[in-house]
Amino acid sequence: MKIIIFGLGNFGMSLAINLTETGNEVIGIDNNMNKVNLVKNKISHAICMDATNELAYGALPIKDADIAVIAIGENEGAAIIATAVVKKLTKARIIGRSLSPIHDTVLNAMGIDFVIHPEQDFADRLAKKINLKGIVDNFSIDKNYSISEIKALPEFDGKTLEELKFRQTFDLHVVTIVRKQMRKSIIGTNSMVDRSEGFVTKDSVILSGDLLVVFGLNKDINRFCNRYQQKMR
Repeated sequence: MKIIIFGLGNFGMSLAINLTETGNEVIGIDNNMNKVNLVKNKISHAICMDATNELAYGALPIKDADIAVIAIGENEGAAIIATAVVKKLTKARIIGRSLSPIHDTVLNAMGIDFVIHPEQDFADRLAKKINLKGIVDNFSIDKNYSISEIKALPEFDGKTLEELKFRQTFDLHVVTIVRKQMRKSIIGTNSMVDRSEGFVTKDSVILSGDLLVVFGLNKDINRFCNRYQQKMR
């Protein structure tokens, strides 16, 4: 995909690099040349530009973009103006970063459906990791459902999902299993990496140390993690 990211602060820069590394064509925009120089060799294109100046968009392939991310995080006014200009110039999907409840209201009024709150979202995910020891990572779908990485219980070792009657017992659907595997680098060194086992079936075997990527109600994920904590005491 062709993605333009406006704002190369910590969040915008990390997002730009990650999206580039996963095969996307990314253009990063910032009005600070130092930030542009930091990222210019790590993404497809990096441009020093004032995103609030509509005339500056003439040399930008904004109409060809699939996604435009307004990641400006230091100036709420600039973020709102940039969003308005981008919405005027392209039909691309726009992702807006909100800095306050009022910013939320403005973005919603502008018709921006996908609004993100990086700091708040990270804080929420970290709180869940701290409070629920069985959770490795968590992605909220809505207020009721989540996709979570949970640690397999010791008694799961060597058993299939059917033997465990996992879905019936825990009311959770296993999306995939993540397992540690040895990987050899091009220079011959070995390291352990996480690898997905792909789509699971009733005959999929769980091993000690596996992470289970599950989908379900938050209350059922919490119930599983409470059981994990009790087992680990």
